[in-house]
This record gives sequence, structure tokens and C-alpha cells, in this order.
Amino acid sequence: MSFLELTHLSHCHPNQTHGLQHINLSLDQGEFHCLLGRSGCGKSTLLKLAAGLLTPHTGQVLLQGKPMRQPAQHIGFVFQNPTLLDWLTVWDNVLLPASLHGKPSPSRLTQAQRLLHELGIESLSQHYPSQLSGGQQSRVAIARALLLQPPLLFMDEPFAALDALTREQLQDKLLEIGAQHQSTVLFVTHDVYEAMYLADSLSVLEQGQIVHQQHIALPKPRYDALRTSADFMHLAHSLRALIKQLL
Repeated sequence: MSFLELTHLSHCHPNQTHGLQHINLSLDQGEFHCLLGRSGCGKSTLLKLAAGLLTPHTGQVLLQGKPMRQPAQHIGFVFQNPTLLDWLTVWDNVLLPASLHGKPSPSRLTQAQRLLHELGIESLSQHYPSQLSGGQQSRVAIARALLLQPPLLFMDEPFAALDALTREQLQDKLLEIGAQHQSTVLFVTHDVYEAMYLADSLSVLEQGQIVHQQHIALPKPRYDALRTSADFMHLAHSLRALIKQLL
């Protein structure tokens, strides 16, 4: 049984010509899967359907074999806009998922401290979002999403607005921390190289349909030098060529 399974999903927004059609996708526990495609192809809508934020017109979403009709507990979200609360410090933003249920436990405080350290923002814990760079805000959003150690993490182009070096640093950190917690990740991107580096598998969407699915035959854990290796470049160029043919 798949950890997350989308079966025969269809969805169309009002006044939309092409919605999602007959989407089938399954993720194993601990799998990192990327949704890849051009702007407007349906990636973000599919992510929201998988997370229970939208209701499909047909089909269903199964989490560990059970229908998911609304966001389940202990699911993490990271979006392109970090959506931090301006009036809270970094520390309080990270603790927010636990604070919503009462006073955070000592174990949650320890986990928050560990995440801030692992993401390199421990010294910024008493800063406010307006005092942070874009990359620092993204790190806070990731820490917040990982605080409850979610078995399932949804990410919608979280690094798209960042410079190349910061993006690569956060990609490595995400893979490292995700592996530690064995999180299953569904990640939206339009960047072939980002998808190839992060993913165990990927799906290419075009006009609301999955037109290609692929397992990424690269070693794990991933490492920075892999980005310029012959194997990586060959696979990335092959995928780019295939996408150009499909789209």
C-alpha cells in the first residue's frame, strides 16, 4: 500500500478551460517526489488537492489507505511566500504549530532549537521577519513546517525567489533534514535541475495531465559535486529534451 495515493483526480476552477484530468500518482513512505511543469499547468492545484486544501471533483486522495478530505494533522506546508507572522520573532514563528495547541512542551522547544541550529539561523531567533533576508525567511518557514516532524511535507516552489547559491544550500539542508525524519515530500517546481537534484521520482504536468513520470537513478544521499557530474548533466539534459518534445 502506498503512503500517499491520488486516484483518478479531476478538478477545474470556475472559468478555467483546462483543469486537472484523471490524475493518478502514488508515493511511498519517505519518497521525495517533484511535480514539474510550466506555469499554469496545474502543479499547485494538484498539490492543494493532495494536501486536502481543495476537494476534487472526481477521484480521491488516500493517506495510508484512508480518504483524506481535509488537511490531516502533522502535515507540513512550505509555500513560495514564507507567510511568516510579522509581529512574531523567528523563535515564535517556528513554535507556532505547537503553540496553537497550548504551551509547547520541552521536547518541542528542544526540537525548535535543533532546527534553528541545523538551518543556520540560531543567532536570529529574536529577530522579526522584517529584519531577515529572503533566504533567512525561507529557512524559518522550513523550520516551522518541520517542527512537528511531519510524516508528509508539501512544498510549492519554496526556493523560486532565492539566489542560486542560497537555493542550493537550502536544497541540501532540506534533503538532510527530511532524511533524518523520513518525511514523504511532494515538491512543486518548474526547474528541471532542481527536480533532478532533489527527487527520487518526478511527474511532468502539461494542461492538467501527467504526461511523463520518471524514477531518478542518482545516488543518495545527494552531494553538491553531483550537480556538475556527467551522470547528473546527462540525465538533466535528457529530461529537458523529453519535456520539450512533450510540451
